[in-house]
Amino acid sequence: MRVSIVERLFARADDDRPLFTHQDHSRAVEHTLTWADFVGRVRVAAGALREVAEPGDRVAILAGQELAYPLAFFGALTAGLVAVPLMPPGKRVDRLSGVLADAGARVWATSAAAASRVRGFGEPDALVVVDELSGPGAEPVAVDPESPAYLQYTSGSTREPAGAVISHRAIVASCWQASQAYASDEGTTCAGWIPFFHDMGLIQLLCLPVYAGGRSVFMSPAEFVHRPGRWLRQLSDYPAVFTAAPNFAYDLAADAGADDDLDLSDVRVALNGAEPVRPRTVERFCEVFGPRGFRREAHRPSYGLAEATVYVASAGPDGPRGAVFDREILAQGQAVETPDGQPAMSVGRPVGQLVRIVHDGHEQPEGEVGEVWVHGPNVASGYWGRGDAATFSGVLDGLEGWLRTGDLGVFHRGDLYLTGRLKDLIVIDGRNFHPQDIEAAAGEAHPAVRRDRVAAFGVADEDGEGAVVVAECVRDAEADVREVTRAVLRAVSREYDLTLRAVRLVPSGGLPRTSSGKVARSAAKARYGDLRG
Repeated sequence: MRVSIVERLFARADDDRPLFTHQDHSRAVEHTLTWADFVGRVRVAAGALREVAEPGDRVAILAGQELAYPLAFFGALTAGLVAVPLMPPGKRVDRLSGVLADAGARVWATSAAAASRVRGFGEPDALVVVDELSGPGAEPVAVDPESPAYLQYTSGSTREPAGAVISHRAIVASCWQASQAYASDEGTTCAGWIPFFHDMGLIQLLCLPVYAGGRSVFMSPAEFVHRPGRWLRQLSDYPAVFTAAPNFAYDLAADAGADDDLDLSDVRVALNGAEPVRPRTVERFCEVFGPRGFRREAHRPSYGLAEATVYVASAGPDGPRGAVFDREILAQGQAVETPDGQPAMSVGRPVGQLVRIVHDGHEQPEGEVGEVWVHGPNVASGYWGRGDAATFSGVLDGLEGWLRTGDLGVFHRGDLYLTGRLKDLIVIDGRNFHPQDIEAAAGEAHPAVRRDRVAAFGVADEDGEGAVVVAECVRDAEADVREVTRAVLRAVSREYDLTLRAVRLVPSGGLPRTSSGKVARSAAKARYGDLRG
């Protein structure tokens, strides 16, 4: 194994350059820790955790987007413990309780800011408030490269949350892949707001800066959502920026517009991932911010998942590439270009791992749709305590240990395109429909519909198979329900020759979402799928 992430951290124990900067917009201040300061505090956190836990024990991190979070995370790894990145108790207490029980995390690490909420939530064997500690600290515990470093709980968009077991080797492998794919080094500023409990935020804002020797500048997700311009200002104010966000964030930023003094010329990489990448979003972001120095080639559509320690594939230094596919043929399993069809955005090519398209256990040639399989040192070893062998034990061409992602994709001109999820595929009268395509059409049908808050799913009853759309309305929007419903019906019929069984409009916030903010289709179907209601 290459040097572990903890060893890379401690190798810079005398470095006085800034490592982590928390932008606290609620108080209009920034808090920064240098490498030296951070390593010193990690030693103290590790020492405190070793007093209450044994190597291999799970430590739940229940803190907000603040400097205490990386302290707790790296403190756990330094102590030889298994970190469980989570969030403080909030609205989704049932999910948090379930994850804590699943992980068997009886030691909790938190911050002074979140301590009162955490104490009121439960009674762990030990509660460590990492930013209130003092003491001599401890040296890193030697670990087996294959031993668990942390449990990355999946967002729960298609199943109950499960803890992907990420080894120390997988962290380093993923960071190496990302550093190669996005040219990250000591001069890179990893900037953004993705929550640390999310796989993308954990790697991009915590692990990669430590691996590459760079710097992390972060704010809370809520501060971005309330004022998207804060993210843009962050990207403008720091050098050699590598940022990452889901597609909806680029839409919000474009809606916010560009201040006259904004300079995005030193944004080296703007990763777009975690949800379907819309060609229209990429083009619009470039149109709005190109005059402020943003280079189109900096926009990098990417693909990853928790079970692969987040990174699988990404666009290269030439930037985004796309194609226009025949909708009907693509839905039936083949990618064929046509002048007038469905625009799609490539998520690029893999770095440092193998990616194949598989159907019925056989690799598919270019142009044929199938399940995306991944093989590499970044792949998780399984789900904690579940023995879910099917997901992690694919066999292809005599090679074992393939990750079966559950995502549908196709290679076209050497690039990977994602077409949907196996479990979400809607089949009506023998025709295949991908829910994200229907959702995109519905989201653009009327201004009263929230673009990224739409769920499409299949239903079956005595009348046969059909499809339903549930859409959130823009807050305070004044629109006639019948008018919006007709607009959605027309848009889906026009684009896909599909007559929806029903369109249901719900208030803003009415659709269930995963911990990472994506619409949870399975939960939406359970809530709204009964056509008799």
